[in-house]
Amino acid sequence: MKKYVCVDIGGTAIKYGVIESDGQILCRDVTDTDAQNGGPAILNKVRDIVENFCAREKISGICISTAGIVDTVKGEITYSAPLIPDYTGIGYKRALEGRFGIPCEVENDVNCAGLAEFYTGASAGSQISLMLTVGTGIGGSLVMNGEVYRGFSGSACEVGYLSMGDSDFQTLGAASILTKKVAERKNEPQKDWDGYRIFEAAKGGDVICLNAIDEMTEVLGLGIANICYVINPQVVVLGGGIMAQKEFLKERIERAVSKHLMPEIFRNTKLAFAKHGNDAGMLGAFYHFRQRHRVE
Repeated sequence: MKKYVCVDIGGTAIKYGVIESDGQILCRDVTDTDAQNGGPAILNKVRDIVENFCAREKISGICISTAGIVDTVKGEITYSAPLIPDYTGIGYKRALEGRFGIPCEVENDVNCAGLAEFYTGASAGSQISLMLTVGTGIGGSLVMNGEVYRGFSGSACEVGYLSMGDSDFQTLGAASILTKKVAERKNEPQKDWDGYRIFEAAKGGDVICLNAIDEMTEVLGLGIANICYVINPQVVVLGGGIMAQKEFLKERIERAVSKHLMPEIFRNTKLAFAKHGNDAGMLGAFYHFRQRHRVE
């Protein structure tokens, strides 16, 4: 069975491993992105990861999931936020195919998560699914009949920038905003608060944490409803580390969505939570590669 190196590049960590052609993950590991060192340094890290695997066994392809807007034909980053300096223009496909002589495909990380959930996760078999990842920001992906919808210039579903009053969706509803709010209201350093501590405190009745969570879910409900009015998805999949709190969040988010969405549309829209967790990027990168190369 053929083997593929799969690399998921995020702002803080690079997750990587080897996946067989049937989708089984054979091994996985993680290293720091060191984003402050810039795009060329990240490319060198990825090159070293691939080289290490190629030195040990026969590798049939390289599958990349990455932050940023991606030209999937060129396998190149066309836009990146300032979090990763000098990342725009990094051409993984050109560099890695030139070095190793095997095919390389590159896709945006949220699109990869959407593909992973479509093939073997929470939206499996759906006709139209919306994937939202809620973390430092809010990312979106639209998968229609198994294909990522990218729009005219590749920037479809950049939902984090949806205008909300004087702000936008991710500035009001991201997980990072939750920790910032709680820390400010308690007059404590933000580093002392993370999602896990906030939810544990909320479960214990902490009013500040409960109110902050309710404010976040209200924003998420409004944003999801607005997106649903445009694309009418069959399934909305929620991912990101904070969504591990499914039992605490599900009813709150459903209530907020129903408040802003017409009953008929709400009844026909399933809200689900992502199943693949930290493996979503690698798996989605593999499924993207498989689509482009018809891997059996």
